[in-house]
Amino acid sequence: MIIMGIDPGLSSTGYGVVEKKGDVLKAVGFGDIETSPRDTMSARLAMIYREVSELIERYRPDLVVLEELFFSANARSAMVVGQARGGIILAAAHAGVGVEEYTPLQVKQSLVGHGRADKKQVEYMVKALLRLEEGPKSSHASDALALAICHAHSERMLGRVEEKARGAASRKPPHKKRESG
Repeated sequence: MIIMGIDPGLSSTGYGVVEKKGDVLKAVGFGDIETSPRDTMSARLAMIYREVSELIERYRPDLVVLEELFFSANARSAMVVGQARGGIILAAAHAGVGVEEYTPLQVKQSLVGHGRADKKQVEYMVKALLRLEEGPKSSHASDALALAICHAHSERMLGRVEEKARGAASRKPPHKKRESG
């Protein structure tokens, strides 16, 4: 399975592509899409859409993973990130690729084991889990890889839960008919 994590932003959108074979994860590619503040909003959003479309074509992911939009004190920046996310989701939809979302808490718990992890802890775990000699230079690319890893871990856990459910169903005694009389 090929999973593409994307950390949306107007100035810098990070991407990270992870291949999952069994329980082994491998970084296939990562980096940043950077736009210029001198360009118009529409030109910047068009560039993000175009670049993400090209990345999807190059890596052929089975899924794109985004961080759920978090509204903090700065609603304006959340709106701008929301617009970038829209372009990313549209690029995935046009390519026929599904999109999943995770909260920052879910990502941190999946990689570090607790939701209050800081960026350095997440970056360290990205590097360790993907066995990278050198981690991504930007926090956006690292966050994108973290999103992809989070989904890979979720898929593994989902598979175990489904496997247990199948096993439990096969161990159930057959239903006995009640005799009426």
